[in-house]
Amino acid sequence: MVFANGRDMMTRFAHNGEIQIAFEDLGGAGGDPLLLVMGLGTSRFWWPDGLVAELVGHGFHVVAYDQRDAGESTHLPDRRVGPPVKALLHRKAPAYSAEDLTDDAVAVLDALGWEGAHLLGHSMGGLIAQRTAIRHPRRVLSLATSSAVPSDAKGLSLLRYLRLACLPRFARLHYPKTPQGNLDLALAAARILAAPGQDIDEHDVREFIDKEAAHQVASFRDQKAQSRQIGAKWHGGPLAQITAPTLVLHGESDPLVRVTAAHDIAAAIPGASLHTLPGVGHFLARDVWTTYADELRALADRTDEQPQTSGITHR
Repeated sequence: MVFANGRDMMTRFAHNGEIQIAFEDLGGAGGDPLLLVMGLGTSRFWWPDGLVAELVGHGFHVVAYDQRDAGESTHLPDRRVGPPVKALLHRKAPAYSAEDLTDDAVAVLDALGWEGAHLLGHSMGGLIAQRTAIRHPRRVLSLATSSAVPSDAKGLSLLRYLRLACLPRFARLHYPKTPQGNLDLALAAARILAAPGQDIDEHDVREFIDKEAAHQVASFRDQKAQSRQIGAKWHGGPLAQITAPTLVLHGESDPLVRVTAAHDIAAAIPGASLHTLPGVGHFLARDVWTTYADELRALADRTDEQPQTSGITHR
């Protein structure tokens, strides 16, 4: 299946034990390997085609995957874990650990035959990318986080990074489970996540909804799966253990995650670079695509200039 923009919609699967992880090659074969990690409750289809095209044009071979409990990856059996915020604060993991989520990312690298890759994680995907760099340092060539909270924050301490006034707005979103209802819901969510005053219209989200519909998924509707994802507990090391060259990106007008989160991530990781973007929110709107691609290209180039001591092969 191929969309009008030429994006190959063929799904492949990696395996982490009994868990199937769906992933997709988005183009740029022969370039530097780049794995995209999307956020809470959304599938790989929420990476904008325009951003992917910029990354491919900047010399990256781009692959995106669905976390477990999202998209076409394995969905776990339902458990009574309550809404996502309650699951975040619950002491026990509802279904799996945060380590499992990092191992899923590595399973995709294994399926691709990549010994290592550059990682770009957005929102909760940035949190998973941080933890992958800690747990699997030899597999991460560089790390870029976008609109993420720091891995070192746990439980109630995590709440200080969130703009809690934003959360009730999501709870009030109720739309019918129809194609138009899915589009209206995605548009409403994107507008909540956009920077104040930013113009987000149907065109900005239609590609996500069309691709999900083509694969018969609607991950952004599944609150129980979101609770299982956000409730996954981390038992690994601190951010200070990250050795991969790191870039921290964050919109200064993010309505969901405070920009202090980015400052704390950059402060905790040795040698990390920080780039905050004025007038940018949590939604990956078109005005950040070129900047993100430029920044990732510069990060990868700096990584290539460093002496290679880990035995990782660049592909």
